[in-house]
Amino acid sequence: MNLNVGKEVTALRQMTLSELRRRFAEVFGEPTQARHKDWLVKRIAWRLQARAEGDLSERARKRAAELANEADLRLAPPRAAKGTKPSNGRTATASVPPGPDGRLPPPGTILTRPYKGRIIEVRVLPKGFEYEGEVYRSLSAVAKAVTGSHCNGFHFFQLSNMNRGDA
Repeated sequence: MNLNVGKEVTALRQMTLSELRRRFAEVFGEPTQARHKDWLVKRIAWRLQARAEGDLSERARKRAAELANEADLRLAPPRAAKGTKPSNGRTATASVPPGPDGRLPPPGTILTRPYKGRIIEVRVLPKGFEYEGEVYRSLSAVAKAVTGSHCNGFHFFQLSNMNRGDA
């Protein structure tokens, strides 16, 4: 089989997701649940190239088997969290009420931080944070409002090490 990998990849990239999933089934002989277009393109191109130029050498297969045998593999699935009961082989989930985060000071505390020549002040509320008259659900949301880009709120307000003994 003479394969031009570049042309194949170009053709694959122009396919829709459903076309890629059909092509995957043709190439691998089984359907896929994957919906990530780039991943499908890479996997299909890899298989086509392996068919055209030959698969892994026997030496590489043996080494892969050795590595797999040495790996720490989980022999049993993880235990279900307390209060959850799997049914019909599906994973059951339960909502856990969030407890107070140990990194946060008590409600009513004002967090201050200098940022670009001004002082940012945020009041800790029982459920949220108040900044410039608006209530935010998280410190990260406040940090995003301040900076214009996402960043970790605990890091932005330098609360990451509070109440851990290493502050």
